[in-house]
Amino acid sequence: MSDVKKVVLAYSGGLDTSVILKWLQDEYQCEVVTFTADIGQGEELEPAREKAKKFGVKEIFIDDLREEFVRDFVFPMFRANTIYEGEYLLGTSIARPLIAKRLIEIAKQTGADAISHGATGKGNDQVRFELGAYALNPEIKIIAPWREWDLLSREKLLAYAEKNGIPVEMKHKAGGSPYSMDANLLHISYEGRHLEDPAAEPEEDMWRWTVSPEQAPDAAEYIELEYEHGDPVALNGQRLSPATMLAELNRLGGKHGIGRLDLVENRYVGMKSRGCYETPGGTIMLRAHRAIESVTLDREVAHLKDDLMPRYASLIYNGYWWAPERQALQVLIDHTQSTVNGWVRVKLYKGNVSVVGRDSKTDSLFDPTIATFEDDQGAYNQADAGGFIKLNALRMRIAAKRKHR
Repeated sequence: MSDVKKVVLAYSGGLDTSVILKWLQDEYQCEVVTFTADIGQGEELEPAREKAKKFGVKEIFIDDLREEFVRDFVFPMFRANTIYEGEYLLGTSIARPLIAKRLIEIAKQTGADAISHGATGKGNDQVRFELGAYALNPEIKIIAPWREWDLLSREKLLAYAEKNGIPVEMKHKAGGSPYSMDANLLHISYEGRHLEDPAAEPEEDMWRWTVSPEQAPDAAEYIELEYEHGDPVALNGQRLSPATMLAELNRLGGKHGIGRLDLVENRYVGMKSRGCYETPGGTIMLRAHRAIESVTLDREVAHLKDDLMPRYASLIYNGYWWAPERQALQVLIDHTQSTVNGWVRVKLYKGNVSVVGRDSKTDSLFDPTIATFEDDQGAYNQADAGGFIKLNALRMRIAAKRKHR
């Protein structure tokens, strides 16, 4: 008999977690509490409630976390211009610490002694959920069914679902398994099936948020973002909440075919994995944020941020959002953003985001009287550059002399 009496399950209502709900009841003989997070996946969540009720769940949590997700997780990450392995904007990774946080809160609220998730034993999400959970409650018990059961394929899950009367949507039209998909306000990801061959081009009908660049409008669209302390706060003169801002940028970016990515990445558990991503709003935000920083950040501060960014990105990708080193880096990053205020104008056109203007009335370090190619009226003494160059060349001149002895 298991010592687990009550478990909080991160529950989407999809195939995996629907099977897990029934499996937990059967294998652990415990009460299951379901938690479904609305982080902007764009799907109706009430069916998840009805499915949970069908299997006797009495405590059902469906929480709207969209504003918290963007305000407290996405925006802080974008202040660092975060990219993993040069391309990935970490749309899945950044959602996991929030879900872990809420799982622990609900476990405490309901008196549960365990939490459970649907991440597989091959992926990164198991690490992210569990590192976050242990950081927030070191005594919590975690049940990871994919590491315990023998239902190790989509086909076996479908068979189990059919046997136990679990309704399943989105069976692939050709009879095979559906893509493994994850969506939130920042992105939507696709893995599995056709994509398991890294040489195969993604099917066009796979993409959901973006039109193909070839089919995007023939006319460019200009938008203007206003920034305060490193975060976008207004779009085309209208102040928007964080979640509304990202949703609208997704709409605009998707309309113009912006934000598609086909990537083979290195998972934390050691394997390479091929995935495709749509991150239209995030792609716009990244380009615009770097643009406003270009006129408001000191050179060495900007370069220090760029030096630290890959480490920061790996911490998020690998699940260390709640770790002290990520929190310490965040303090530094947020400190740099105090002067990142102003506006950026970008042009959206057939998959591209082009910065066409940027300025800050209060914090710009761009001095046109010094940078001008015209007569600067003595603002900059060009003769000073000669000594500057000689001093910086000194070590190389000494080395060159040694070689010629």
